[in-house]
Amino acid sequence: MKVYGIKNCDTVKKALRWLDEHHVRYEFHDFKKQGISLEKLQEWASGLGWESLINKRGTTWKKLDRETQDSITTPEAALKLLQDKTSIIKRPVIEDDHVLLSGFDEVAYEEKLS
Repeated sequence: MKVYGIKNCDTVKKALRWLDEHHVRYEFHDFKKQGISLEKLQEWASGLGWESLINKRGTTWKKLDRETQDSITTPEAALKLLQDKTSIIKRPVIEDDHVLLSGFDEVAYEEKLS
């Protein structure tokens, strides 16, 4: 299992704590430090929908000017933004053989990761 996120994000911390408490083994990919490929973003968008990958409640999104926010109307525009500003990706993203999750939802983790 691979967990993608930013180490100092509170939601990522909650998710990692849950995984550790439930003895779920994972590899962590810090996309703030390691970046993220366009191909990986396309995979996620295909499985989750590009709209669900954008964290519109975070400060990085809120700091964007209104024109930039309004220009994110296509998968291509969204994925370019997500690759350029990885802090806008809703975190964490968890992928395993048959699981793809975004964000922290204890019920979904219980159902799909335990």
